[in-house]
Amino acid sequence: MSSYRVISADNHVIEPVDLWTSRGESKFKDHMPHVERFEDNDWWICDGLKVYPVAAGSNQTGLRFEDPEKLTFEGRIEDARPGGYIPEEHVKDMDIDGIDLSIVYPTLGLGLYQAVPDSELLSSIFRNYNDWVGEFCSVVPKRIKGIALLNVDDVREGVKELERCAKMGFVGAMISVYPPAGRSYYKPEYEPLWAAAQDLGMPLSLHVGTNRPGEGQGIQELNLDTVSAAFTSNLDYWVRMSLANIIFSGAFERYPKLQVGSVEQELSWAPHFMERLDFTYTQREQEFTQEYRFKEGALPSDFFHSNVFLGFQEDALGIELRHRIGVDNLQWGADYPHLESTFPRSRQILEEILVDCTEEEKAKISGGNAERIYRLD
Repeated sequence: MSSYRVISADNHVIEPVDLWTSRGESKFKDHMPHVERFEDNDWWICDGLKVYPVAAGSNQTGLRFEDPEKLTFEGRIEDARPGGYIPEEHVKDMDIDGIDLSIVYPTLGLGLYQAVPDSELLSSIFRNYNDWVGEFCSVVPKRIKGIALLNVDDVREGVKELERCAKMGFVGAMISVYPPAGRSYYKPEYEPLWAAAQDLGMPLSLHVGTNRPGEGQGIQELNLDTVSAAFTSNLDYWVRMSLANIIFSGAFERYPKLQVGSVEQELSWAPHFMERLDFTYTQREQEFTQEYRFKEGALPSDFFHSNVFLGFQEDALGIELRHRIGVDNLQWGADYPHLESTFPRSRQILEEILVDCTEEEKAKISGGNAERIYRLD
């Protein structure tokens, strides 16, 4: 695979501990994310809630290959992997791992969609993050590209931030994997977002773990001891709901160049999902008479193939099903520097997963599809 450009379309940064205490708006100073030390761990605290461990497992990057029994989310500030917050160190680790280009997502930022119900506060936090990660990427712009954080509680405000981040050189943006209750992505209020994302050439990502709570829904602090294995095993439920709403709304027919992606939710669910979309559309039409009807006999799966991309890490079954999913829809990511990442064996693992693929397929999945969707040089 050495002749192919390898792009990790799902890497992460670890937010610096002073990001919001040094940059946050003064009116929110008592509510911004900050770090507190506990007996067993250092935690991000936001608006009084424990949101996420500061090291976020990055102190154990690669340990899954050496001694997986020792994996834990516990860690101190000083344990966080330098490549998570120092761009030059990030690139050094990319070179160790054989990665040509890294597309970076946040770490704490993922959990803030759920942890911060105050929309104005969340937007302020996201602007601070976008400023910082824009600077992070600008240090090595040919090797690192950023995905912006967007709050679309107010869609027009979200569009303004999308426009700002496009000018700053971001290659895409992320929105909550599922919006607040009662505000599904089927609704017309999101039309300005779809239009702007298409016009700006900014793909929109639905990253795992970013559900947005609805009004009146309780916010609970993260308890690592009680995270449900059953819940974790079914994380693709929410992204399927959102993708179905976007597809059935006709958004991709109105905005044919719009790209929306499922990130870090693997692949194997996609063939069955597409079958159910088409079955519902063609066989149960009378039950859903208000649903959008596509032109020229198009099916929901047609829009999945043309407008949806899927990020994966190690889904070998998904690769077996690649022709049902669509080879052009697949993007690989290392999930660096999180503890479940493929670092420092990404090349080896990628070779093993793609062993039965043609050379053309390998080139697309390992980097070509990301290069095309994100319009990378």
